[in-house]
Amino acid sequence: MKRLLLLACVLLMSFRQENDFFQKLVTRAVEQTSHKVRYDPAYVQIPYPNGDVPANTGVCTDVVIRAYRGLNIDLQKEVHEDMLAHFDKYPKLWNLKKPDSNIDHRRVPNLMTFFERKGAMLKVSDKGEDYTPGDLVTWNLQNRNSVSGITHIGILINQKSADGKRLMVAHNIGAGNVIEDILFSYTIIGHYRYKK
Repeated sequence: MKRLLLLACVLLMSFRQENDFFQKLVTRAVEQTSHKVRYDPAYVQIPYPNGDVPANTGVCTDVVIRAYRGLNIDLQKEVHEDMLAHFDKYPKLWNLKKPDSNIDHRRVPNLMTFFERKGAMLKVSDKGEDYTPGDLVTWNLQNRNSVSGITHIGILINQKSADGKRLMVAHNIGAGNVIEDILFSYTIIGHYRYKK
């Protein structure tokens, strides 16, 4: 009986820690939407590790990268190290011969591959209840089931749509960092829950 009680306590503590992590991630994602950011997909040479493009610029991936960086997780470093070790597992959409720490983590297909390789992939669904705050969702904006189209990523937050059926999304789709009701507006091609 004592072992079962101890196991239950350990599981509860683990659940609380994980829940706290994703609540903090949501807070960081929402905080990103308070910054005036101009959408700018330009290639920029940045420091490594913990490099970032200028704070007043960014794309959809930068919302995710900056939210995780607020929790001391450097996706630039994490993705780069995984690509160095497993370059053959990553998409070959840019004709690169080797990883590039300036841009690789800022590309949605690379993030999708990284999250899948880290065991963070969840079921893609058309039901709002299958998604929770802190989840990452990727879309194909051309409504095709492929990562070769125009891809996009956002973080689900703890605010619901006006009808209460969907979580809102913190993202940057071209008009800066915003919170919008877009979960089912495009074809979902990935669903992830990543904690290092």
